Amino acid sequence: MANKGKFYITTAIAYTSRKPHIGNSYEIVLTDAIARYKRLQGYDVFMLTGTDEHGQKIEEYAKTAGVTPKEYVDKVSAEIKGICDLLNTKYDHFIRTTDEYHEKTVQKIFKKLYEQGDIYKGCYEGMYCTPCESFWTESQLVDGKCPDCGREVKPAKEEAYFLKLSKYQKQLEDFIEQNENFIYPEARKKEMLNNFIKPGLQDLCVSRTSFKWGIPVDFDDNHVVYVWIDALSNYITALGYDPDGSSDMYKKYWPADVHIIGKDIVRFHTIYWPIMLMALGEPLPKQVFGHPWLLFGEDKMSKSRGNVIYADDLVNLLGVDAVRYYLVSEMPYASDGSITYETIIERYNSDLANTFGNLVNRTIAMQNKYFDGVIQNPNAPEAIDEELKSFALSTVKNVEKYFETYRVADAVEAVLNLAKRSNKYIDETAPWALAKDESKRERLGTVLYNLLEAIRYIAILLSPFMPETSDKIFAQLNCELKDYETLESFGGLEAGKSVGEAKALFARIDAERMLADIAAKQEEAAKAEEAAKPKEIEGIAQIEFDDFSKVELRVAKITECEPIKKAKKLLKLQVNDGSVEPRQIVSGIAPWYKPEELIGKSVIIVANLKSAKLCGEMSNGMLLAGDVSENDVKVVFVDMPAGTRIR
Repeated sequence: MANKGKFYITTAIAYTSRKPHIGNSYEIVLTDAIARYKRLQGYDVFMLTGTDEHGQKIEEYAKTAGVTPKEYVDKVSAEIKGICDLLNTKYDHFIRTTDEYHEKTVQKIFKKLYEQGDIYKGCYEGMYCTPCESFWTESQLVDGKCPDCGREVKPAKEEAYFLKLSKYQKQLEDFIEQNENFIYPEARKKEMLNNFIKPGLQDLCVSRTSFKWGIPVDFDDNHVVYVWIDALSNYITALGYDPDGSSDMYKKYWPADVHIIGKDIVRFHTIYWPIMLMALGEPLPKQVFGHPWLLFGEDKMSKSRGNVIYADDLVNLLGVDAVRYYLVSEMPYASDGSITYETIIERYNSDLANTFGNLVNRTIAMQNKYFDGVIQNPNAPEAIDEELKSFALSTVKNVEKYFETYRVADAVEAVLNLAKRSNKYIDETAPWALAKDESKRERLGTVLYNLLEAIRYIAILLSPFMPETSDKIFAQLNCELKDYETLESFGGLEAGKSVGEAKALFARIDAERMLADIAAKQEEAAKAEEAAKPKEIEGIAQIEFDDFSKVELRVAKITECEPIKKAKKLLKLQVNDGSVEPRQIVSGIAPWYKPEELIGKSVIIVANLKSAKLCGEMSNGMLLAGDVSENDVKVVFVDMPAGTRIR
């Protein structure tokens, strides 16, 4: 196959704060599917992924864990890389921002920008969000909290170096407006221009002095390079960029053809990153694609909500290709996708077992049954055959069209529709009926040939999404005709060869049984956690101040309250604790309070208590109450705003 040129594609590098959940894993599978498709087309593809490993948050996590920051990130980075491998992603390089070559190049980049006047030294004073590692002005806060994550911010003032975003504002604005596909989808482009760039860019803080876990500024020992220059530079340091002279690999692959990133970090990749490149005198990436989120039902996945699903758990349950298929097929183009155990099992049975699996299994079985597996010449065509052939050829064009704009879910659906059309063709031609009439034998051979050829099309087009399944289909076809170019005309399958043995690609799942098993395992894990908690002892045990400081007490206003069926002692409460989204708490206070007595009251909750499932309901916290007497409990009510921290 002729080389169509280079194609450089990247994911955002994953932050090494903790093990990624399935929502985080979506991006690597999406990017891998695009990369595999471009390789299939004949492009020289380089796919980059990796981990972002510096910052104050990592320093704090490591301290809590009782290890060094490097030990902490080594462990989490290995987990992230392991999940990439588990999901069968074929990346070409896995970068870590603690790699020596990356750190040295970042120091050079920082120094170059400083020496040419694009970075200057100043002082920053504002509200700081540790989880986002971002400074904000009072006017940028939303309800007094971080506008990005909704968490608490703290006043901070420190000496810092700044990147002159304002210097490049007009140049960036002109570039975005002249390159209409630079930010994709269109809605993200409008958001960046209208909400961030045109109102005026403020210079960006690019160094810190309040923590040490970062790349040192080599000409100023008090400072470490802040996340933006450190993390974003990975896209060029991985290729061998160097301000003193870049590698041949960098010259070959840069600029990136596309950065695949989450919608929440589009601003960093379409404002900070392009301006850094402009200041360095380097070409800008051709495109930044901001994909939506994968939610649990309708909620963002969060440990505090108890709704986290991990990729390795799903792979153990369903197999890697079933997980890959769900991830790339379930995400709409511009709106958030959803995952629950119920929906993934449903899609597994309907699409994988019933549609793809059934088509391949019964076609191969009929070929073996009626012709001892030998593929016949299609010498008895009828008009209905042309519909299937035309559908297969148009599917190739549709898949190509969808990949051009990264509508990957639409591309998956196009392949699924070809499988559905092939199953319909079986019903229309009824091979089992043809087999009963010896005079129809040649027609039977033609029908099965067309089905086998359609399955070959499906196997090739599925390979970016489900590579293992594609290989299994080719093994059953006993066919090596896998090149993308062979899809230009229908009829490439060679007559006279024999197919392999029919084997089920996907066995149907007993949904009720599997969901019951999952629920039982979750309950078992919750009991194990409960059993691991310290037991009550007589008297009052003393604790260290550090132990108490880990308990986060917060004022919350009860907005909804209702009893839980079959649980006489429990009430289910929805509370507003100052976060962006409400929190659900299950509390055993039903004997002493009616739901209507609690609505509108403000209480104190333990906000960082591990989530638990009580009578089938998730409880994400605990109310403070007092045992007034043996048979009397009083909830602690307060007159304070929701979100107030108690200490």
